[in-house]
Amino acid sequence: MSESAPQPLRIGILGAARITGRALVAPARSGGHRLVAVAARDRSRAEAFAAAHGVERTHGSYAELLADPEVEVVYNPLANGLHGPWNLAALAAGKHVLTEKPSASNAVEAGEVREAAAKSGTVFVEAFHYLFHPVTRRLHELLASGELGELRHAEAMVAIPAPGPDDPRWSLPLAGGALMDLGCYGLHALRTLAPWAGGAPRPVAARAGERAGAPGVDEWLDADVVFPDGATGTARCHMAYDRLEMSLRIVGTRGEVTAPNFVLPHQDDRVVVRTADGERTEHLGTRSSYAYQLEAFAARVRLGTPLPLSADDALETMRLVDACYEAAGLGPRPRTER
Repeated sequence: MSESAPQPLRIGILGAARITGRALVAPARSGGHRLVAVAARDRSRAEAFAAAHGVERTHGSYAELLADPEVEVVYNPLANGLHGPWNLAALAAGKHVLTEKPSASNAVEAGEVREAAAKSGTVFVEAFHYLFHPVTRRLHELLASGELGELRHAEAMVAIPAPGPDDPRWSLPLAGGALMDLGCYGLHALRTLAPWAGGAPRPVAARAGERAGAPGVDEWLDADVVFPDGATGTARCHMAYDRLEMSLRIVGTRGEVTAPNFVLPHQDDRVVVRTADGERTEHLGTRSSYAYQLEAFAARVRLGTPLPLSADDALETMRLVDACYEAAGLGPRPRTER
């Protein structure tokens, strides 16, 4: 007799953020999971979201949703500054958590989230969805195989056209800034190269430009890092760029590889490899990285399948983000009270 299929996840959503449709709703539908509840501070927004996306019920507050016994997984796509406090609250309520990045406003708060995750015994994942896509796995395979030789340099650029002036990503009290919203992808991607570079990278310099009218909020930030074996890296981000760019280039002693859009590979699934033998382009598939992510998250919750992301990993990324802010002269983001 074959084993029965794992039970679907029972998911509750904090807020009615635009990203939720593609980052969670679509993958949940395709994976057969239940969207049990959505909460918003304005209940009419929750009701409109539920009607549009087929969510079973609404709550008038985030606390109400966390108290719902049928919700076992909480998805947190709130403004950056609200990630930490509501991640802490969800973990205290005994829920599994899938949080949009970054996990907290700064490393001190991320440390508290790590402690809460350990105490709760539930699954905590920071949503670096790109890591689950075959594009990123292929980049790592090329390093592991030796085809590129020894890692010498890596550079990430993550940039978008400017959000509107009232967007919370421009708010310092809500832990806004280009590095928080975009650059964390580049820094995380550099961190994943540690197995081929003698260990984790550390920042050696950073430069930033503040958003006009938003003191302390970085419109752009460039960070230079070095790995223990001498390899170097750059992570650039820009939140008022003339176009969308989300590229990752890795250079070794025998060749190099570029992923033109490593963050959203379903929009461009190319991996371009250049060695002494010539240039080739590989296509790794346009299935959404968010679908791969939720699939892996569900396997962790239901089957205990190991994941490369955890509260420990989230803390290390946040420490690197804080260090880059310090090097750029801006300082870590303030925490937000819920």
